[in-house]
Amino acid sequence: MGGRGRGSRSRTQRKHFRDGRENVWKRPKSDSASSDPNSNNNSENKTHWQPFATQNPAFDEYYKEQGIVTAEEWDTFVEVLRTPLPAAFRINSSSQFCEDIKSQLENDFMNSLKAETTDGGEVEAIRPLPWYPDNLAWHSNFSRMQLRKNQTLERFHEFLKLENEIGNITRQEAVSMVPPLFLDVRPDHFVFDMCAAPGSKTFQLLEIIYQSTKSGSLPDGMVMANDLDVQRCNLLIHQTKRMCTANLIVTNNEAQHFPGCRADKNGSKASEMEIEPQISQLLFDRVLCDVPCSGDGTLRKAPDMWRKWNPGMGNGLHSLQIQIAMRGLSLLKVGGRMVYSTCSMNPVEDEAVVAEILRKCGGSVELVDVSSELPQLVRRPGVRKWKVRDKDLWLASHKDVSKFQRYHILPSMFPSGKSYVAPANKDLEHENGENAISEDGIQPTEDASTEDLIEEVSDLPLERCMRIVPHDQNSGAFFIAVLQKLSPLPAIQEKPCKKRNLFKKNPELQGKLLDQVTEDNSGLEPDSRDVAVEKISEAATEADLIVDEPDEADMEPDPSNISNQDSEETKALVNGETDSGKAVGKRKLQLQGKWKGVDPVLFFKDESIINSIKMFYGIDESFPFDGHLISRNSDKNHVKRIYYVSKSVKDVLGLNFRVGQQLKIASIGLKMFERQTSREGTSTPCSFRISSEGLPVILPHITNQILYASSVDFKHLLQYKAIKFADFVDAEFGEKASKLMMGCCVIVMRDSKTMLDPTKVDASTIAIGCWKGRSNLNVMVTAIDCQELLERLSVRMEAEKGSSVQENKINVDDLQLNGASKVEESETTQLVADA
Repeated sequence: MGGRGRGSRSRTQRKHFRDGRENVWKRPKSDSASSDPNSNNNSENKTHWQPFATQNPAFDEYYKEQGIVTAEEWDTFVEVLRTPLPAAFRINSSSQFCEDIKSQLENDFMNSLKAETTDGGEVEAIRPLPWYPDNLAWHSNFSRMQLRKNQTLERFHEFLKLENEIGNITRQEAVSMVPPLFLDVRPDHFVFDMCAAPGSKTFQLLEIIYQSTKSGSLPDGMVMANDLDVQRCNLLIHQTKRMCTANLIVTNNEAQHFPGCRADKNGSKASEMEIEPQISQLLFDRVLCDVPCSGDGTLRKAPDMWRKWNPGMGNGLHSLQIQIAMRGLSLLKVGGRMVYSTCSMNPVEDEAVVAEILRKCGGSVELVDVSSELPQLVRRPGVRKWKVRDKDLWLASHKDVSKFQRYHILPSMFPSGKSYVAPANKDLEHENGENAISEDGIQPTEDASTEDLIEEVSDLPLERCMRIVPHDQNSGAFFIAVLQKLSPLPAIQEKPCKKRNLFKKNPELQGKLLDQVTEDNSGLEPDSRDVAVEKISEAATEADLIVDEPDEADMEPDPSNISNQDSEETKALVNGETDSGKAVGKRKLQLQGKWKGVDPVLFFKDESIINSIKMFYGIDESFPFDGHLISRNSDKNHVKRIYYVSKSVKDVLGLNFRVGQQLKIASIGLKMFERQTSREGTSTPCSFRISSEGLPVILPHITNQILYASSVDFKHLLQYKAIKFADFVDAEFGEKASKLMMGCCVIVMRDSKTMLDPTKVDASTIAIGCWKGRSNLNVMVTAIDCQELLERLSVRMEAEKGSSVQENKINVDDLQLNGASKVEESETTQLVADA
């Protein structure tokens, strides 16, 4: 439906993001000039900018040795890496105006931008990405800076900005769109995005589960999006709010220790529960594991990475990546699919992690061959041999690792995954293969000689992985592996470890890690250095600087181990009765304020408010209210907003209550009702208005406070925001509006062809929320939504005019053809008569 309100960034925030992106390919001059006593240290020197240095000898040496690309194409590879990344965006397939936007791109912008020349040497200024289904993703041969600077492109740039802010399109790096496509998501799937911020992939997953859903209804599936950092969670929430969905939960947990939502093992069994849960534990049909990484695949987007890059960045994150991936597999249902991906080209973060996952899981997980899927996507197979770089040393095998390196250079980083330990009285570097023994006390076989280790090759089918490199299709770089769970994971015993924080002993290490860590920021991206700060603690964990106690839960949750709380307490939790501080088994729950800085999540059960809403809007019984309404205010008398959740989200939330709120929920549900008071000071029968976000879901069920306006009056409302009843073009409509009850109402635009009230709501229905005052109607839609709706209506009217002209032309042609036929027929008759 039209008129969906979204939280917009402030002008200051937009300027911050814009300036940050604009200067991403520039940096201030070195301060060396200002330090020279003979230099003229004035403001002109301070404000002068010059391009980033787009070279790094360590990078060149590392990737030449790894053989990611051949020696013949190295120059082309690096040349493309040094050019700015072209803009790309995706059309929201669940948007009401999806087809309109696609048509505008194909018939308007592709033609109007033909004359523009691009730096990339490509003929087409914009084009759909051939590998993305249904022409929903588009590639522009202009960088973001060009789009902002070129006046000819100004209209296209304004189009992108407006539609992105509304949620009709998402500006996202092209290669970042790839991993969700290999998940094979269906509308009924429970999908988990483990490291979701900034949220462009989460948005994409939501689009997919909504694709085949009827207008006004909700999918059976849901998406859970998680991120460790609170600030990045806020960015994730901002991105996904544009989707206006009741099928999303945003959580703020550690991905590698993400809770499986099982109750205390000391409690009673699930079979003894008074209220049988809808789902007994939290498992997912699909998992997207897009892990934190060194991010050298984003060099075109974040060229400051050139000066920061070093091989230690990937080494420091390797262990964390394994932990996150293993946790994702443990939360995956048998038969489910997980995609592991990074925006790094480094085999230590890519193939080495996948190989270790396969070794740990035995035969319970399979690396899927997806070479026949998305055939037009240019990708390269994964590699089966690589080396590890530590400072100035190349290491071909764990046998080459000295005892001083073993705390951060792990066996899993090498193709074979074999570990070698030297005798206690000798350094490993001085041992030959015959004296080395493995950690299990097993002496290596004869084929583990030094000569063999130099060309160590994995025996796993890692060629089934895929790597996207920039010069193949003018994009960024990405790595993707598709894994399928065939059976429950084997029990994996983790070694107990003591918690320690080496930052206290070596505070300089924190600053060092800062320069080593970055990650993918597809979509609305903050400064890359800010992103690195948010990943310090994760990188530190992987360097054994901060070691947490391992999760008590086994890698594969057992449904039979789910314990029960006291039956009355369970009932209270499910019904949303949230008396805090009651003991549940040996666990004390405090439902309000359990997570510091996060509002509580409570089922809204105030019958008086719910009944007033039902009666005022005439909401029929087909719309489910019971258990679907959520509040985030513990004082029900001061609830300002009521959120709506789908059945799938409701079930997960109920499970989370049963297990003591193990999930730290940052955002949940769709804002459906919002408290509203009359500006005129008069009381209204219902103190809650329908939110613009929730209107599309509830519209098919409203029977009161709803009117149908002509397209002219509807456009006038959008233009002028407030119109007196007597001033409507359609006098009958104005009279009907004056007879509505005071408060919120819904205005639907009539079909422009039939001019009749629609008998049912469908994808083409356009509606907005208004406030009925004493003498006028006031639009309750944000200015940007009004602007977007007006533009969409104008485009539609132009298209209708074009089709009408075409129809008239066809009719005229038919008349002419019919006339010619009659002449021919007359001439033929005359000839027959003459004969």
